[in-house]
Parts: sequence; C-alpha cells; structure tokens
Amino acid sequence: MLYACVYATILLGFFGILLKENLVMKIIAMDVMSTGVIALFVLVAAKGGVYTPILAPRTAGNYADPVPQAVILTAIVIGFSIQALMLVAVMKLARDNPTLETRAIEQEYRP
Repeated sequence: MLYACVYATILLGFFGILLKENLVMKIIAMDVMSTGVIALFVLVAAKGGVYTPILAPRTAGNYADPVPQAVILTAIVIGFSIQALMLVAVMKLARDNPTLETRAIEQEYRP
C-alpha cells in the first residue's frame, strides 16, 4: 500500500509537469515528483534489524549502510537548488511577460 502511494505521488508530479500550462505549477509538480522519488529510495533502502554504527554498542551484527543516506541528502540539496534556480528564471520571465502560461509565452517569442 505504501509503495502504491509513493508511485502515485511520482505519477502525479509527472503528469503535472506534462499537463499544466503555468510555469509555477510545473515547478511545483517537479517538486512533488522529486519528493516521490526520494520517498521511493527511502522505502527501498529501509530495512529492519540493522543497527546504526555510531549508536549501537560494539557488538557484531548487521550495520546500516550510510551511503544511501548521503545520496538522499545530496538529492534533497540539489533538488532545492534547482527549484530555486527555476523560480528565479520564472521571476525574470514574468518581468518581461504579462503571463506565465507556456503557450502564450511561445506565441510571443521572437528569436
């Protein structure tokens, strides 16, 4: 059931990117899709019966791998910076155009 919710979040963001006309809504849909992908990675990497190497007493056993955690944190930071960059680009575009609808911007564009 949890996998279905995560996949639904990813698909909702993907279809939002494809179907929405407003650029801000496309950015929000991309953020929703990114959140779903990160949740999927966390869901796949989660295992029961493993110990945190720093907090567990010094006993032999299965320890959690810290690499997936570092990759997910890096993905969150990169996603945040890309979102901020896209919002700045939309703000600059909004200064020149009265609308943020993609079709209207494409019709007004003159190379």
